[in-house]
Amino acid sequence: MNASEGKNTMLTFETAVTTLLNAVNCKLSAEITPLELCLGRVLTEDIHSPLQIPSYHNSAMDGYAVKFADLHCHRLFRVVGHSLAGHPYRQPVPAGCCVRIMTGAELPAGLDTVVMQEDVQLQSDGSIEFKSKVSAGAHVRLAGSEIEKGTLVLSAGQRLGPLHLGLAATLGFAKLPVFRKLKVGVLSTGDELVKPGESLRDGQLYDSNRFVLAAMLKRLDLELVDYGWVADDPVQLKALFQKVAAEADVLITSGGVSVGDSDYTKQVLAELGQVDFWKVAIKPGKPFAFGKLNDCWFFGLPGNPVSAIVTLDQLAQPALRKLAGEKVMQTPLFEAIASHTFRKKPGRLDFQRAVVEQSNGRLTVRPVGKDSSGMLTSLIDANCFAVLAAERSDVAVGDVVTVQFFSELLS
Repeated sequence: MNASEGKNTMLTFETAVTTLLNAVNCKLSAEITPLELCLGRVLTEDIHSPLQIPSYHNSAMDGYAVKFADLHCHRLFRVVGHSLAGHPYRQPVPAGCCVRIMTGAELPAGLDTVVMQEDVQLQSDGSIEFKSKVSAGAHVRLAGSEIEKGTLVLSAGQRLGPLHLGLAATLGFAKLPVFRKLKVGVLSTGDELVKPGESLRDGQLYDSNRFVLAAMLKRLDLELVDYGWVADDPVQLKALFQKVAAEADVLITSGGVSVGDSDYTKQVLAELGQVDFWKVAIKPGKPFAFGKLNDCWFFGLPGNPVSAIVTLDQLAQPALRKLAGEKVMQTPLFEAIASHTFRKKPGRLDFQRAVVEQSNGRLTVRPVGKDSSGMLTSLIDANCFAVLAAERSDVAVGDVVTVQFFSELLS
């Protein structure tokens, strides 16, 4: 799709996301990184287990290890030793004998069952009697029962969280191969913007978008570069765009992509790269720009705060994850019952800001109230989007509503 086609075409949300994901590819190099620095990083290759887990038969309880067959021949058992975690009992265990064992300790050779200490009666001579019926193999974790050697445990494209790092440590990995961090530049444009802390003059606004977008992007563990603000001046715009294109993998701007905005941004982008200006059939966030400045990917978001946030979350986020090497997963959707009415005109897919609550064992959802694309408070008061299909009209109390809980970028 070229710029003129994109300008006159209203893309569906699904088409826009598919187009973005088909266009971008990860070209980041790999880094062998210490495990303690891998949180939030993306794996470059599959990881297979170099060992079995558990690596030996061990006890799941504090109690006494016995040979199950002996229970049919003996009533009293003599305790011949102790097996502790890290200190296994290595001596032979004669028939009619048992070993005191602690949780996680290795099961002595020849023994196959553990009896909980609560089910044992201690005799005056130091022997023990089992008070209740015992099942064969009870309370024993068999070697390899969790992970067999050679099993695929972590897949390429996995963004590593705390549990993944814990698993890698369990398997003895001190380092992992991960992609270098995606370098993303954030920039605000517009003569009306003023840096927070400065005095406002008539017609001016504080530049909030750059701060909220940067904070959202940090949740993706990117290398973020704040390029500040630039005026609606073609010379300044061109110089800064060229600088960012030479330094970053991605440039994200807000403002300058709507009808009626200054032509300078579009003019400069047309000179420097291949950028399509789209209209996406979503609300909020219809105007959107996507393309490349040399080898730097470009995402142009609307200027209204909520529109910028929604388009970053819904459109740019999947593409950014793919560019970072991550395997992109479909966002889960849920159903809830409308506890209040939602106002909706057919025509565009609507991401209305809403609150999901649990009531009498079911999910209910209500709008936050005022939801203008310029009202950042509508997002602060919400915990989800009510995703209302393009053809849908007003939602009545009791109707089923599709909801999408806020992603990690917004929570």
